[in-house]
Amino acid sequence: MLQTLVSRNDDIRRLAERGYAISFDNNYLVVRDIPYLGPERALKWGAIATLLVFEDKEKVRQQNHQVSFAGSAPHGLDGKPIPNLGDTPHQIQLSNVEPRVVVERQFSNKPAAGYVDFFDKIERYVTIISGPAMDLHNVTPLTFNSYGSSPDESVFKIRDTLTTRAEISDLAAAFKNEIVAIIGLGGTGGYVLDFMVKTPVKAIKAFDADAYHVHNAYRSPGRLLDDGELRKTKAEVYAGRYNNFRHGLHFDAKYIDETSSGDLEGVTFAFVCVDKGSAREKIIDLLISLGIPFIDVGMGLNRKHGSISGGVRTTLFSAEDAQAVRDAQLVPTHDNPDDIYKTNIQIAELNSLNASLAVLLYKKKLGLYVDDDPFFNLIFQVGDMRLVRQSVEI
Repeated sequence: MLQTLVSRNDDIRRLAERGYAISFDNNYLVVRDIPYLGPERALKWGAIATLLVFEDKEKVRQQNHQVSFAGSAPHGLDGKPIPNLGDTPHQIQLSNVEPRVVVERQFSNKPAAGYVDFFDKIERYVTIISGPAMDLHNVTPLTFNSYGSSPDESVFKIRDTLTTRAEISDLAAAFKNEIVAIIGLGGTGGYVLDFMVKTPVKAIKAFDADAYHVHNAYRSPGRLLDDGELRKTKAEVYAGRYNNFRHGLHFDAKYIDETSSGDLEGVTFAFVCVDKGSAREKIIDLLISLGIPFIDVGMGLNRKHGSISGGVRTTLFSAEDAQAVRDAQLVPTHDNPDDIYKTNIQIAELNSLNASLAVLLYKKKLGLYVDDDPFFNLIFQVGDMRLVRQSVEI
């Protein structure tokens, strides 16, 4: 990636040609071998890191005038901390490439006209930080050293600048080895897929043999790309929409039942998004037998008195307590004998909400979100717009 940045961005090329020890790490341009003075004017070495904002896959620009710094507070020849650096404690997550770059602070020094580009920015910060050390110890940051960039192990085909911008790379690492199954790609399952495609899990296995009809377009994410989608299965439609976004996607136009253990090999978590009780029962029993934790979603809407009433349900079956939750009968596992008369009302905003609650609950269990009050079941009722958390004695 570094060579691509150098070849496509003139300011980064100039930094490399000048002799700076630059590397690319987790969407940051890192400049190592930065000399500076510590207390009592001792020579120390640090590194500058500045975030790259990708305009496309190869062209980058600055986010702002700030930089991060790996090292202690730089001092001047007078033995005092260098003024006007806006020195504040700060941390970012970088890789383990040696020598390690451990960011400890952030600097904010903005000239009146701002910085023209990365070359201008790095040169100015190096002058401020390294100038005293260069004068006193006759050293230079222009070492021409080459350090290995972090290996690009991203599952995404376009660079994940959101995670880096939010500085949550360490939390996102929890998904690195996750293989997620999404069983059912209807209204709610389609939104679960959309959210999980953008989550850095290792792989996603999605299953649905149903055809994609016009009504599906009204309760699923995205737009109808062309009329040809209406002659395909849901699995084929979503494969066409998402395969250019990330690696590790596996779509199967098939139903999961009690014979499908081979299809779920390696799966670490599953989302069950089916609306037929008998199918759900077989899937739940299979997942429990395989020891795979999962979340089951459900929607029950009706129109009996003018407006639509009802709600959505999200139920967690953890690896430890799945059978107890199953025995608590929180989810329907039988078909309604009056199914022939049901309208099967589903509306996009409630499908999306159901999927959001399911994915939030999953990510809480992996530590992305705080999990102060563990629970197993969530019910959202349309009428009073209240979210009820149900815990069960297990």
